[in-house]
Amino acid sequence: MPRRIAIVGAGQSGLQLALGLVGAGYAVTLVSNRTAEQLATGRVQSSQCMFGTALETERALGLDYWGESCPPVEGISFAAPSPDGGDAKAIDWAARLDRPAQSVDQRLKLSEWLREFERRDGRLVVQEAGVDDLERLASEHELVVVATGRGELGGLFPRNAERSPYTTPQRALGLTYVRGMEPRPGFSAVSFNLIPGIGEYFVFPALTTNGPCEIMVFEGVPGGPMDCWDDVRTPAEHLARSLELLERFLPWEHERCAGVELTDANGILTGRVVPTIRQPIAQLPSGAPVLAMADAAVLNDPITGQGSNNAAKSAEIYLERVLAHGDDAFDERWMQQTFDHYWLGYAQWVVSWTNAVLAPPKPHVVTLLEAAQEIPSLASAIANGFDDPRTFYPWWFDAEEAGRVIEAKRAQAARGLDPRELRNALGQFATGVTVITARADDGRPVGVTANSFSSLSLEPPLVLWCLARDASSLPVFRECTHFGVNVLSSGQHHLSRLFATSGADKFGGAAEVRDGPSGVPLVEGVLAHFVCRNVRQIDAGDHVIVIGEVEHYDAFDGEPLVFHSGSYRITTRHPELDAS
Repeated sequence: MPRRIAIVGAGQSGLQLALGLVGAGYAVTLVSNRTAEQLATGRVQSSQCMFGTALETERALGLDYWGESCPPVEGISFAAPSPDGGDAKAIDWAARLDRPAQSVDQRLKLSEWLREFERRDGRLVVQEAGVDDLERLASEHELVVVATGRGELGGLFPRNAERSPYTTPQRALGLTYVRGMEPRPGFSAVSFNLIPGIGEYFVFPALTTNGPCEIMVFEGVPGGPMDCWDDVRTPAEHLARSLELLERFLPWEHERCAGVELTDANGILTGRVVPTIRQPIAQLPSGAPVLAMADAAVLNDPITGQGSNNAAKSAEIYLERVLAHGDDAFDERWMQQTFDHYWLGYAQWVVSWTNAVLAPPKPHVVTLLEAAQEIPSLASAIANGFDDPRTFYPWWFDAEEAGRVIEAKRAQAARGLDPRELRNALGQFATGVTVITARADDGRPVGVTANSFSSLSLEPPLVLWCLARDASSLPVFRECTHFGVNVLSSGQHHLSRLFATSGADKFGGAAEVRDGPSGVPLVEGVLAHFVCRNVRQIDAGDHVIVIGEVEHYDAFDGEPLVFHSGSYRITTRHPELDAS
């Protein structure tokens, strides 16, 4: 008998999780406050620009229905007006994304996904759910996931004050869906404009219910001149206010809008968001626990365009955790670990970066943005950080690190070397993925992700891997007597991301770890462990080669995690070999 799971909320995360579970044979009840038709004909819900990694989570489930019809977002451009005013820009640059992004109006996407859920025999319940409804769902299902923070459910999960620095909205939001805008020169992009002290404006191509369009997003500092939507009463007034703001603050963007019109009367949205992190588990009056996901647990301001991306990543991680759980109970420990996989491995870094962007830019951030005008590889690094904000650490947050990155990329440019193009070329060599672990002198567990692991010799049994010279863990790996190599399985890419992120709480619950021989921390669920005596380190350019002699090993069944061309992959046998 299939396991029964209920999901409340039919947004990006709830529907993606529901479709993944139905496809895997689970009995899923999905509670939505709207039918597919109501979703399709209602007001726009967001701007939803999704970057390459998030899009891959949809494609893995066969849900990318608009890949051919949706206009691509090929890059990121950045501009800031000159303090002298006029048409002059203090900052002006653009860089391509490694993988195109796209934005599909959620009226179009979610309505079709909801129909697909019913076609796949999922059980749909259309109602505005409250606590009493959750009680009923909890009595009938083994797991209840809440994927919406609206209505009565908004107060169910307590605010985490330690992780939520804001108690009031940090921006006044205005969305305007238009067609007839003049394309930006060169390649299509999210055109991001910073107006210091006033707010931000970004615009990008998208697909809406009646064809291609552009989505205009205004983020006004509260009380400032872009906090100006409260007196707007009609769609026509909303469009007029949008154009007034561009003419006043961003004349180069206004020039593109001579012939624009609204896509439809429902193609507008205004609002305010209080960025909030909530406790992921709530107790119903009966004592039954329910689990929050995506915006119900981690609600960001839209300023960095991460909402739908976070939702997709959350759905991917929750799906993997459910599928890997077998027949065990979905208890509170499992719920907390599931959220920790999402928070520690991804969401905390997005929240930190988004909150930093909400604040007035620090001098070293302004220096980074200015330097990107003359260093294309730095512009590329900033642009592609929107796909994975963890790559902004630590240099976006630390003046010394920012200076080091600028000088390193300037030196590379002087040599005529594009490090991103080189990385892409090297990425054509597929590798496995490992987590290297050790214990510091003070007993702390330390771990890093490495795909540079290789067998070096069988007699004696030697292996090697490489660690960046500027890695904070380098002193530990230079001094430790032993280290462990943990070969990750196909379902552990969240651990790869977690251990690859500088400053992460890598042993805070997302990874199940035990002590192995010589006290080396070993990650559970992997394909193989190697406990190695630390034999030698060799300085090699910007990395250190670490050589170890294998003293203990274990091998387990499973499929490997593979990294190729910037993405995680899974393996299959070659069809020609199967045929033979």
